[in-house]
Amino acid sequence: MQIAISSDHGAFVLKGPLTEYLISSGHDVIDLGVESAQHRSDFPMTAGAVAQAVISGQATLGITMCGTGIGTSIAANKFDGIRAALCHDVTTARLAREHNDANVLCLGGRMIGFDLAVEIVDAFVGGKFLDLDRYNARNQQLRDIEQNR
Repeated sequence: MQIAISSDHGAFVLKGPLTEYLISSGHDVIDLGVESAQHRSDFPMTAGAVAQAVISGQATLGITMCGTGIGTSIAANKFDGIRAALCHDVTTARLAREHNDANVLCLGGRMIGFDLAVEIVDAFVGGKFLDLDRYNARNQQLRDIEQNR
């Protein structure tokens, strides 16, 4: 699977090991920055890069991170067609995919450790949307909101 990944400087410490984990798991990873913890960057730009990669079809899913995950979640959700979910546990990651057809996972690099991040990523990447009428209707309502802005 093609996965776009990014972080700001606050989550760089998590992005490197997660990128390596995804590659070792057989995924094609598109690293959209940041290059180091010393390279200050703003989460709207790094989240936007991931959102654009998913929207364009360059990536199937995206993962974007900042210190808490909150800012990057807000930024990614500004893009039409993106359903970004901030997840701090496995259950919310699984349900984000199953119920909301989320296509971008947001993580807080200062909120969770590597082992939990791997479990969350596995649940998100391995999850599938449950193609049920009630979930389809809700996701259509989200698309309607995007078109009526």
